[in-house]
Amino acid sequence: MIKRFIFAFALLVLVCGGIVGFNIFRDRAIEQFFANMPRPALAVSTEEVKPITWTPGIEALGTVNAVNGVDLTVETSGIVTEIPFKANQRVDANQVLVQLDDGVERADLEATKAQANLDQVTLQRALELQKRGVGTDVNVDSARAAAAASTAQVAKLQAVLDQKQLRAPFAGTMGIPRINDGQYLTPGTIVATLQDLETMRVDFTVPEQQLGHLEIGQSVRLRTTEDDWRFSGAVTGIDPKVDPATRLVSVRAEVSNPGGQLTPGQFVQVRVELPTESDVIAVVQTAVVTSLYGDYAYVVEPAEKKDEPAPAAPEAPQTSQAGETTGAVPAAQQAAEPALVARQVFVKTGRRSDGVVEILSGLSGGDVVVTAGQNRLSNGAPVKIDNSVTPELKAASK
Repeated sequence: MIKRFIFAFALLVLVCGGIVGFNIFRDRAIEQFFANMPRPALAVSTEEVKPITWTPGIEALGTVNAVNGVDLTVETSGIVTEIPFKANQRVDANQVLVQLDDGVERADLEATKAQANLDQVTLQRALELQKRGVGTDVNVDSARAAAAASTAQVAKLQAVLDQKQLRAPFAGTMGIPRINDGQYLTPGTIVATLQDLETMRVDFTVPEQQLGHLEIGQSVRLRTTEDDWRFSGAVTGIDPKVDPATRLVSVRAEVSNPGGQLTPGQFVQVRVELPTESDVIAVVQTAVVTSLYGDYAYVVEPAEKKDEPAPAAPEAPQTSQAGETTGAVPAAQQAAEPALVARQVFVKTGRRSDGVVEILSGLSGGDVVVTAGQNRLSNGAPVKIDNSVTPELKAASK
């Protein structure tokens, strides 16, 4: 009985020891397999870091207006008798745009002119009588005062008559008429808009931190669509006061408008050009990754010898019954591709412009940085370069 118990106990210990030993052997084998298993190389797009010529700028959003632009109104009331202009018509300065009924004013002016002529004749007679010694100084003074009053009355009525006509204050392009023939107008009624489209002004705001970089006469470029900086001008005014509510500074620039491509009230993107800088290290923005620990980029470098996995033995070529060689990869082709790894480098970024970011520290000329595919990388990960799709590095001076 005791021998059977001892035999059963020994057999149980043997079985349990074998199971434990097998599990330990299996775990070690799995650990060694994954430790020695080569990591697959990830395809990434790269770009070599090169110093570029950087033209920094201050970018903002602005509104276009005509340098000379006004909504026309009449000075006096009256009925419209003539509208001698059409929409989008080019008019000259002092050209009549609206004619109001002026029959009463013309009649009053003619009557006053007749009285003025009579007063002038009376004055001449008084002067002649004074020369003969018959007339008195009182009569001459009265005649002179009456002639002056009638002349002033003629000028007044002429001014009232002129108010019955609306004239263009400057040359420009007329807008759509907002009145009709026979309509009774009152002062303040808008007749149409007149805009001089040859030269435009752009009003925009910049942060107060950039006020020190602004100067009168600086070059300004405008665009209405992406990558279309076709309008150029210069800064003509800088508000000396910072808005305490928004901490912004108002700036005005004048821009030439060839062909009338810019329209008053249009929304545009503005860029104030600053002095050009050379030998600036910059990369595309896709090369920089932002994290809680800071900005970083991946630099592609040759793998160290100790980190390279042992090269696998080349497969022996298999010969089919027909004598053809199949399934073999030349060992020379495998050895031709150098082993590359991605190294994580923390960088300090500076200015940004047109998809380009300035690198203040962390990268230098000649480094090869990853521009696409960083989401799958980790520090030291093996990579292979595939630049079939590469983000473009736009020059900041473009």
